[in-house]
Amino acid sequence: MNKISGVVASSGKAKGTARIVLDQNEFENLKQGEILITNLKPDHVLVLKKSGAIVTDEGGITSHLAKAARELKKPCIVNTGNGTQVFKTGDAIEVDAEKGIITKL
Repeated sequence: MNKISGVVASSGKAKGTARIVLDQNEFENLKQGEILITNLKPDHVLVLKKSGAIVTDEGGITSHLAKAARELKKPCIVNTGNGTQVFKTGDAIEVDAEKGIITKL
């Protein structure tokens, strides 16, 4: 599977390198511009600022993360169900948060 979909929480598009984060301590590994893919609820705005886009397995458009993504003007797709399983750190991906689709390039 090279493509998944979810709910658009903040519109926009981004291409970049995926960074899977499954533990709170791994947020520090996120590099500037990487696409954050997580099953967690990052509350740290600094993490969100560093990301090129945000993709989550769960959540909705009214979540804290979705609101923060909109404020920061970061593309964000939530409720993919399996983004952390489909992609792996280092994958080149495209986030189309106009259509709610994440694609492995």
